[in-house]
Amino acid sequence: MDDHGDRPPPTLGDMGEQERLAAFDRLQERLPEVWRSIAREDPAESVVVVPSMTLDLVVADSGALLQALEERFLFLLLLLRQPRLRMVYVTSMPIDPAIVEYYLSLLPGVIPSHARSRLQLVSVGDSSGVPLTDKLLERPRLVAQIAAMVPDPLRSHLIPYTSTERERDLALLLGIPMYAADPRHFVLGTKTGCRRLFTEAGVAHPAGAEDLHTIDEVVRSLADLRAAHPDVADAMVKLNEGVSGGGNALVDLRELPRGNGPDALDRVRDRVLAMAPEDQRVDVPTFLARLAVGGGVVEERLAGEEVRSPSVQLRITPLGELEVLSTHDQVLGGPSGQSYLGARFPADQAYAAAITESARRVGEVLVRKGVMGRFALDYVVVRHGSRWEAHAIEVNLRKGGTTHPFLTLQFLTGGTYVADLGCFLTPQGERRHLVATDHLEHPVLRGLRVSDLFDLIARTRLHFDQGTQQGVVFHMISCLTELGRVGMTAIGDTPTAAQALYDRAHQALLEEAREALTPRPVRF
Repeated sequence: MDDHGDRPPPTLGDMGEQERLAAFDRLQERLPEVWRSIAREDPAESVVVVPSMTLDLVVADSGALLQALEERFLFLLLLLRQPRLRMVYVTSMPIDPAIVEYYLSLLPGVIPSHARSRLQLVSVGDSSGVPLTDKLLERPRLVAQIAAMVPDPLRSHLIPYTSTERERDLALLLGIPMYAADPRHFVLGTKTGCRRLFTEAGVAHPAGAEDLHTIDEVVRSLADLRAAHPDVADAMVKLNEGVSGGGNALVDLRELPRGNGPDALDRVRDRVLAMAPEDQRVDVPTFLARLAVGGGVVEERLAGEEVRSPSVQLRITPLGELEVLSTHDQVLGGPSGQSYLGARFPADQAYAAAITESARRVGEVLVRKGVMGRFALDYVVVRHGSRWEAHAIEVNLRKGGTTHPFLTLQFLTGGTYVADLGCFLTPQGERRHLVATDHLEHPVLRGLRVSDLFDLIARTRLHFDQGTQQGVVFHMISCLTELGRVGMTAIGDTPTAAQALYDRAHQALLEEAREALTPRPVRF
């Protein structure tokens, strides 16, 4: 790394908030031209990837998990298929070289060593649970070294996982624009902001109330909900900034008296104090304390003959163009079925068109508000007979759990999602499907090392095959040994084929891990 001689590291000094906002606006004005250069596959383009988990994710108790989540976006190395693109990828701790080699081996039609020469890997050397962006902001000299790796700041941009004022400040220090939602739009992605967006867009969403901070407000909102919808059996209290279901709590509304009298409200309060947070490490007093600080909403829990949880990914480009990228059926689990575990792509065609149209309407509102970047809308669809009803429940103004599986598929095949058909087509017109998870986990998997996983991939032919454009791609590999967890994306030409590959990989991993636990005789 260049030590810059005596040049002082960059600093925001005494800049006030308004000065930072103005400087950021000037920086972002470059982005449309950078975007046009990407479309032209301009050889001077470069990107800086900082996959910081800045949101209130429950990861601080495990540095290994935080590192694995940062490495979850190593699929972006597939962008190096562009022969002169340069990339700087930043993580908290060094990435195992074997993992880097694994991703580069997936590059279609590119010599891995050539791609590696255009990749700069930077690690902070800090394994704590502090978000990566915070670690960088605490080390301006390291930020200066990263900035020096950018060949031309006028043709480069920052790719964060999410965008807060901290990512904005990092972009200012690096001197490059950020392709993500402006932090000033953060409120639109909160649970309260989402409900207001849905109302403005005129799309169906669950009955409830927003902008709640106290237990009294929650109790009265639940009483009002039950009075207006007496058939509602359960409701959700959701923290404004909860992620992946971790900020939700289930409240049982069965057999409660109707009305807003003192006795009725007392009974509702008892149910709130007995509610079940999805994150079982959080008790009710802690949950209510977080509600008091950040606010939240109350919503009915939708019920029907069948309930599913699809999502729609969209993108607003720096040119203001709204694009539908994909639809997914989310796989949920946890105590009340609210925690994101994985996804199947594309979503069922029985409701894919309906959620896509609804998402477009919300996206058009976001365009008018000046939002930019990738985002996703989560839905609950409920079947009544042969009819599906779609209800929007959340807007994620960031990359999410369905981003890396879909982009892995797209980068590997060169294909695209055709929204009008509800399917993904390769350039040869062939359909592809995927099944993905971040939660392939079992205690026995801790007996495997990274090298064991790659050996298994080679022996069982689970590697992605460029000839057939089918196979398995693993991610979050670095937490395999410590946490017994890994992620994967299985790609097939039919839903059945993708699921079969997923199941085969899952079974092969477990069998390999159990065999690794079997002691072998020592020969002298």
